[in-house]
Amino acid sequence: MCQTINGGVCAAQGFRAAGLHVGVKTHATWKKDVALIVSDVPCTAAAMFTKNVVKAAPIHVTRDHLAKGSVRAVIANSGNANACAPQGEENAERMCAAAAKAIGCAPEEVLVASTGVIGQTLNVKVIEDGVPELYGLLERSDEASDAAAHAIMTTDTVKKEVAVEATVGGKTVHIGGIAKGSGMIHPNMGTMLCFITTDCAISQEMLQEALGEVVRTTFNRISVDGDTSTNDTCCVLANGLAGNPEISEKNESYVDFLLKLHEVCYHLARSMAKDGEGAKHLITCTVRGAATEEQAESISKSIISSTLTKAAIFGCDANWGRVLCAMGYSGEKFDPERVDVAFASEAGEILVCKAGRGLDFDEALAKKILTEDEVDIDVTMAEGDESCTCWGCDITYDYIKINGDYRT
Repeated sequence: MCQTINGGVCAAQGFRAAGLHVGVKTHATWKKDVALIVSDVPCTAAAMFTKNVVKAAPIHVTRDHLAKGSVRAVIANSGNANACAPQGEENAERMCAAAAKAIGCAPEEVLVASTGVIGQTLNVKVIEDGVPELYGLLERSDEASDAAAHAIMTTDTVKKEVAVEATVGGKTVHIGGIAKGSGMIHPNMGTMLCFITTDCAISQEMLQEALGEVVRTTFNRISVDGDTSTNDTCCVLANGLAGNPEISEKNESYVDFLLKLHEVCYHLARSMAKDGEGAKHLITCTVRGAATEEQAESISKSIISSTLTKAAIFGCDANWGRVLCAMGYSGEKFDPERVDVAFASEAGEILVCKAGRGLDFDEALAKKILTEDEVDIDVTMAEGDESCTCWGCDITYDYIKINGDYRT
């Protein structure tokens, strides 16, 4: 686990944030539904988006704005995905324009994101009307980051927020992030939104490179329900106020920055998996002894995405056969008679399968291990020396309840 500091997206110098209820969420007037993050100076920015062919309007607008140069702010709403909706791009642009007017920058310097119900027209007027008050609430404080983190939540039960610091180029650099994600999580990027701020000076090319490296080993290794969202967005803004020499190549400073960015994304990704809709258990699956990292990742993701495995963990049932089965349909070739499977948690560890065959294990101990809220599935193969860890959660009755009437 990473050593964190306070501040969230306000930990980095020059960043302020706010969150407010403006009326997008008409059924929950006590919940904040619009967030604003602003840098005092222009930023370099990078982003990654869903690989779903069906993409929400804010993604198209944000991509367009990123291509035009520097960025000053991000505005995001919850309660409506603005995906497959009438006037989608127009309403996303109107959100950017409203924020830009309050900030005093060009609309193209504002990135936009949305999350919530798909296919319904976004009530953009309540956002436009609420932006002046939202702007007036901007602060650089723990409370301001907290408000922004809560404003992007949908079915999340807890906020996802973290910040770290590092020494880069002889200067103290801060990186902070907020995220939302609880259901419709199966990245290639998981509905997840993630906004990261840093005062590190880094070129756009290196920032995009770093984000791509980190997303591959964090957000793209979690799954809640196997559904890849239309709205997944992860963006990072860097304003350079830490005063370090700009990172423009893959040198020691780049590696220092990359490691801390990874800590932030690791923390947020793991938090999403743990807060899966209705979930009672966080599942961490590590596959060792694979021929390649790609093979280990494919098998590990197959295991955490298996509905039957997730159901077994919910029932605290050491049904290791479901793990081996999920490995078998991963699409990867391996020798099943050279596979060991063990379950572990704070209550202990138990080997349940050796060389592809079941063992006569202590069922009572196995149940005790699986009763803990964080459970590890450890798989050892004999194909090579590579490994990979992915994160998921169990599936419960509450998942069906939450999603059975999500729209209505």
